Amino acid sequence: MIEFLANNIGTIIVLAVVVLIVAGIVAKMVKDKKNGASMCGGDCSKCHGCSHSIDSPDNN
Repeated sequence: MIEFLANNIGTIIVLAVVVLIVAGIVAKMVKDKKNGASMCGGDCSKCHGCSHSIDSPDNN
């Protein structure tokens, strides 16, 4: 086991850093969501996240 760790210490450190970065991003997103902040600007006519917009004639 110690030999495995010694042979892969660089990979383990990089993996730990990546996991910490991803965890920080997810935690920030959850915190923002709980505080009512979102990535949505509130202007649906300029939204590229869906197939319909307010000005679309297909939107009933």
